Amino acid sequence: MASIGAAALALGLAATAQTSWYPSKWGANDEIGSANYLTPKVALEAAKLVKAGKVYSLGITVNTTTPAFPPRTCQIYIVQPGQVGSAEGLGSSHTTYNDDILNCWTGIGTQIDGLGHIGVGDRYYNGAKWGEFATMGGLKKLGIEKIPPMVSRGVLLDMAAYFKTEVVPEGTAFNQKEIDEAARAQGVEIREGDVVIFHTGWLSLIEKDPKRYGSVEPGLGREGARYLVSKRVVAVGADTWGLEVIPFEKEGGKDGPIFGVHQILLPMSGTYILENINTAELAKDKAYEFMFVLGQNKYQGAVQSMINPVAIR
Repeated sequence: MASIGAAALALGLAATAQTSWYPSKWGANDEIGSANYLTPKVALEAAKLVKAGKVYSLGITVNTTTPAFPPRTCQIYIVQPGQVGSAEGLGSSHTTYNDDILNCWTGIGTQIDGLGHIGVGDRYYNGAKWGEFATMGGLKKLGIEKIPPMVSRGVLLDMAAYFKTEVVPEGTAFNQKEIDEAARAQGVEIREGDVVIFHTGWLSLIEKDPKRYGSVEPGLGREGARYLVSKRVVAVGADTWGLEVIPFEKEGGKDGPIFGVHQILLPMSGTYILENINTAELAKDKAYEFMFVLGQNKYQGAVQSMINPVAIR
């Protein structure tokens, strides 16, 4: 994010700066945003969707070449503490073991963006001031560990089917019209507490054309983001690296906000973002609604987390 930080700050302030979005409707001390919609009733209703017991892994495999927003990288090191060059192991049982060390940015692969990830100028969710809560040692508030487990109804919107293509082209925006028409064609409606996920086919490019995959994408538009917020969803995700349409939508014939959808969802409404979601099997099975389950890593003060959400139907 550093490479575009100054431009994002200036353009973001000009296009979207306001104070009407904080304090949060859940109170000035709230740190979980739309996760407040996750109630026992929402979980019980989601459980009713499980009929066949089919389970889908929605995470992708991460390696050293996984495309990621620069300068993010990931390395894994396998070590054998105190054992290198020897098979003697420990004790009379000759126990040996491997350990691993990860040197990874957490915003790689399938991930959840926490509410401390994106701001508008120096203000983040619920008006939190950047300089007061973001430190090199971790976030003092809005950390990823605050997010409760997500057990909810998942809704897949198959935008590839909607546009009658295998892969939706980059620069294609999904706004209220496209969202409503795709949902209607599938016979589903978006409800409070849902996790809405877009299938675009874009993830199929991650190995075939990683440069294209990681530089542009189809995705959610700003009006569409506001619409989903109005539907009181918990999270919005896609099989793309950044959820929102890139190149970014224009505004008044000029360049629009940089990551404006992120700003609408995260700081302005407390709605979580899920990226690089593996939707292919769900789309193939026409699994348009399902039980969605996510429990992220609880690294205290972290901004994001790699995840492997599960869909069950």
